[in-house]
Amino acid sequence: MRILLIEDDAKTAEIILKGFQQAGFETCHAADGLDGLFKAKSAPFDAAVIDVMLPKLNGFTVIEELRAAGLKLPIIVLSAKDSVESKITGLEKGGDDYLAKPFSMAELIARVHAQLRRASCAAEPTVLTVEDLTLDLISRKVVRGGERIELKPLEYQLLEYLMRNKGRVVSKTTIMEHVWEYHFDTRTNIVESRVCRLREKIDKPFARKLIRTVRGFGYVLE
Repeated sequence: MRILLIEDDAKTAEIILKGFQQAGFETCHAADGLDGLFKAKSAPFDAAVIDVMLPKLNGFTVIEELRAAGLKLPIIVLSAKDSVESKITGLEKGGDDYLAKPFSMAELIARVHAQLRRASCAAEPTVLTVEDLTLDLISRKVVRGGERIELKPLEYQLLEYLMRNKGRVVSKTTIMEHVWEYHFDTRTNIVESRVCRLREKIDKPFARKLIRTVRGFGYVLE
């Protein structure tokens, strides 16, 4: 995970950078608001930790600029002020969390993890797409080339699993465990027969074939 830290106090920044490194984060540091804003717009980050009192451009303004630019990364606001008014301002400007100084490094890391989890859930797609094939996870509608395709429940689950793993070769065993949810004798041909039925509906009527057999390994949809 890539974290952007915008903090002008050298000692505080050093502590945070070391803590993030130990937590397994890749961290980019900016010592003033202008540099932080430039770095945030120049490269993708999974989250940002932004101090309020910054030279050149204060933290609240940086956050406003990031939100105005359409950046939706989680932002944790750091501030020496612990007042309710300051917290409200930080959240209203576009911050997702607020942590007053002095703070525990363990708490900051926990808050970053919490924001990353929330962002991950929010980013969960509702439609899977491979080439001209789409699968709507909400309506459970499957369409290819503008044509609606009717699938039985197990066919739908199999297609969803293949699409979630597009470009990856998945074995018969992993398909069985994820779609049928139990272990099985690898000598049975139940997976081959289901894949064959799915191909009849997904691939056969179309020139471009999406489901490919990787002999000796399994199947890949790409």
